[in-house]
Amino acid sequence: MTDKNILHMVTPTKHMSPFDVNMAADAGFDVLATYTDATLEEITGLVQDAIFSRPPKLGVRTGFFIGGKDAILALDMLDHARKALVPPFGLSLFADPAGSFTTAAAMVAVVEALLAKTTHLELKGARIAIFGATGVVGFSAGVIAALEGAEVTLVGYDGPDRVKHLAQEIARRFKAEANFADGSSEDKKTQILDGTDIVLAAGKAGVQVLSTAQIASAPSLLIACDVNAVPPSGIEGLSVSSNGEPIGDTKVLGIGALAVGAIKYKTQFGLLKQMTEAKKPVTYDFRDAFKFARDLVG
Repeated sequence: MTDKNILHMVTPTKHMSPFDVNMAADAGFDVLATYTDATLEEITGLVQDAIFSRPPKLGVRTGFFIGGKDAILALDMLDHARKALVPPFGLSLFADPAGSFTTAAAMVAVVEALLAKTTHLELKGARIAIFGATGVVGFSAGVIAALEGAEVTLVGYDGPDRVKHLAQEIARRFKAEANFADGSSEDKKTQILDGTDIVLAAGKAGVQVLSTAQIASAPSLLIACDVNAVPPSGIEGLSVSSNGEPIGDTKVLGIGALAVGAIKYKTQFGLLKQMTEAKKPVTYDFRDAFKFARDLVG
């Protein structure tokens, strides 16, 4: 009998994402078990319950997926899961809360590819403003870009306090630097764009974050990317299907949600597929997702 690939899917929220369940099934897992309303304190018990029920050689056929809607909590759960392993008993781990790690990875990878293609510049040193930075995608994109050496600014719609805290988290957890800015008014957002090379918009679905006039008035802005697929676009004039075309009559190149989504889908599916085919247990977070996405668009 063929050893089955089993994926235990854990989320601190009320429901496990149907999107993630479908992706895992399509990637080849034979058995999917979901655990909802899970707490950080329960992770150790869940992991050890999973690893001790199979012989060590089947650890590679056992996976533990962490969902939810909180990037920091997901990272903490991943850390607890790692520490719960008792060699030679192990399993594979993958954190992707709300698909944010793979979406952020795809977003930064697509922008990086367009930047290299049109300007021959790199992420390192690029001035990147992230609107919607308090969300899981925005935060994760900020970490990825900061780790690549970009000058990242996290922009807060509701003032600087929450983005200041997130910038401190990035410094504490990843030893990377991110700035923060108050984007609570249209004038403040315009000021932030003055001195920005790249905009990453990851605000709430259906909420316009920036106007075409603001984009047009930004003297150094090269690329603006938005992951919002629900009308209106987060950036006025940016089509969801845009993949490097100018936004309206501006010189700024736009990347819409569908261009990011195509790479995000392949990245999440690809990492789940790798879990089913691995020869030894693997662990994936947004850094691995970015490497995978970068290879896809490179």
